[in-house]
Amino acid sequence: MAVVGRFAPSPSGRIHLGNIFCSLLAWLSARQQGGRVVLRIEDLDTARCPRRYAEQMERDLQWLGLAWDEGPGVGGLHGPYEQSARTALYQAALARLEEQGLVYPCFCTRAELHAASAPHREDGQVIYPGTCARLTAEEALRRAKETGRAPALRLRVPDERISFTDGHMGPYGENLLQECGDFLLRRSDGMFAYQLAVVVDDAAMAVTEVVRGEDLLSSTPRQLYLYRLLDLPAPAFFHVPLLLTHDGRRLSKRNADAGLDDLQGRYTAAEILGKLAYLGGFNPGAGPRTAEALLEDFAWDKVPAADIPIPEGLF
Repeated sequence: MAVVGRFAPSPSGRIHLGNIFCSLLAWLSARQQGGRVVLRIEDLDTARCPRRYAEQMERDLQWLGLAWDEGPGVGGLHGPYEQSARTALYQAALARLEEQGLVYPCFCTRAELHAASAPHREDGQVIYPGTCARLTAEEALRRAKETGRAPALRLRVPDERISFTDGHMGPYGENLLQECGDFLLRRSDGMFAYQLAVVVDDAAMAVTEVVRGEDLLSSTPRQLYLYRLLDLPAPAFFHVPLLLTHDGRRLSKRNADAGLDDLQGRYTAAEILGKLAYLGGFNPGAGPRTAEALLEDFAWDKVPAADIPIPEGLF
């Protein structure tokens, strides 16, 4: 089977070094296997992801030499390539899950869940305690009238450990009921959740390899469960370490950390990629390298598994 990798950035601001690092690894992994790359714009939250940010992101990736074979500006068989234009596909998948009797309305707000005594994961996420899981149709109607808002929709999960072997991080698994709880498919404002959209899109776009940040590793068992329910082929997953500031904080668009708007004024694309490849263990020094040149040295077993602090003064 031909390898199909993808970039799937969320255009909520200018990309930073962490976004570039992940995109570089995805590009190198697919290209080294003679595969293709798809670019998909994950703009489900249209208020946070205006089109001008997506257009800037596309220019940035082109400037870096990380071109794609299918996606915005290129076209292809699986468009549209913006999630905001793919809601009909998500609605169809939701209907299939509803037919299986696995979807129910939830009236809990995020604030209520955090304020309640619901269990929390180590990363601070609430493990949904099933508050609305047993509401009857009459009770749900009454709650809707009382709250004056539409409910979110949640997926019932099994008391089952779903495991897989990550191509970079190794074996990983979670018991969905105990470590996650019933999770959102659609928010109360009608926006489809990331977990459903990414599964539908990767399957529809024939993606065979997903390379993304380690912070999304815990999402994978939920997505594998959705692949199973929707009878869709799951891709191989490779989760990569996050880049950290020299004092140990995760890079953030919100904090304007190591953004390309600043870096572009000080470095060439080859200098940025060379330094990132050095951090990733597949450039012997921090000297400039193009993406094409890095193909000869890239290997997954060279990339660290632990998060990578950016040494002070490297950028």
